[in-house]
Amino acid sequence: MSLTLQTPSSTTLSSASSIHSTTRRSTSYFSIRSTLSPKTIHCNSRRSYPQTLASASSINIASTTELDAVSAFSEIVPDTVVFDDFEKFPPTAATVSSSLLLGICGLPDTIFRNAVEMALADSECYGIENPNARVSCFVNKAFANVGSDLAKLVPGRVSTEVDARLAYDTHAIIRKVHDLLKLYNDSNVPPERLLFKIPSTWQGIEAARLLESEGIQTHLTFVYSFAQVAAAAQAGASVIQIFVGRIRDWARNHSGDAEIESAQLRGEDPGLALVTKAYNYIHKYRHKSKLMAAAVRNKQDLFSLLGVDYIIAPLKVLQSLKESVASPDEKYSFVRRLSPQSAATYQFREEELVQWDHDSMVNAMGPAAVQLLAAGLDGHADQAKRVEDLFEKIWPPPNV
Repeated sequence: MSLTLQTPSSTTLSSASSIHSTTRRSTSYFSIRSTLSPKTIHCNSRRSYPQTLASASSINIASTTELDAVSAFSEIVPDTVVFDDFEKFPPTAATVSSSLLLGICGLPDTIFRNAVEMALADSECYGIENPNARVSCFVNKAFANVGSDLAKLVPGRVSTEVDARLAYDTHAIIRKVHDLLKLYNDSNVPPERLLFKIPSTWQGIEAARLLESEGIQTHLTFVYSFAQVAAAAQAGASVIQIFVGRIRDWARNHSGDAEIESAQLRGEDPGLALVTKAYNYIHKYRHKSKLMAAAVRNKQDLFSLLGVDYIIAPLKVLQSLKESVASPDEKYSFVRRLSPQSAATYQFREEELVQWDHDSMVNAMGPAAVQLLAAGLDGHADQAKRVEDLFEKIWPPPNV
């Protein structure tokens, strides 16, 4: 399961992410609030948006853990597995993904197994003669059934992954979201509790723009360049997700990307630099989007991003934060690194302030963004195909 986000509040903390299936690297996140996320079915979720302390840029951290301290600035979301760590880091939001469904089906007994089996027993899908259309119906039902169950467990939003194979077809993305939204409506899950996770191709961004105009909340993922960030913000996406560690990994093994090399010349980590620039753009120009930093690898990354709306962190980092008592003489001071005030003074180049369209965005994406986007789409398309193949093998389920 994946990202479940709660509507941001100006005075409370929030988390967002996806829910993991019980398999360790299923792609879902939960949010915890001091806490990052409810149960963990690979879902990026957070309970509320980061708390902004009236006029302070630092926090009194006497007698608190590091996790408490950092949670005052950003909503911390555990990047964890669905069932293992639910008690340790209870989620507040969740994400439903193909990886989550694979994890559920791979376990003999989970609280979500019935949701999948009920989908496979659905009479409406059962009556469809075309096998491809039938399995697509089963998958949609499974996503909505699991997402509806999650909505009963977490107080925040549930993000539902849109098939990555539709990434370059705006109208197909919109149809898929409408189909899923109808199923959620049939289960009495209100639209304000939902996000739809869409790849940040130009077609995906355009789909997000049209869906947001209908009041449907979107979560744009696979963002690896400023051009994608700016286009997504201009489209009004509710959540924009940047993968810090993946950008860093690319930079360690490749060269020739002007955006990354510019950050390196300034002595900055390219992944952290993109999140900072994205945050400043969103806040300086008053876009409504919330920013999610994913693939955060260590505590220093997390400390460098304090103030961003959501931070998805590995369990080992969360555990370390939870076990560490924060004291005033800590090596790292718990100071808000990103703020609307600092964003107001950030200077953008004239060519970065255009109204982005397909050609300008695609031309501005460097090799890192192009390659990482393609890799993400391939991986998620493979997971979606594996779900379909699995459903074809196990349908009909026992006792149906």
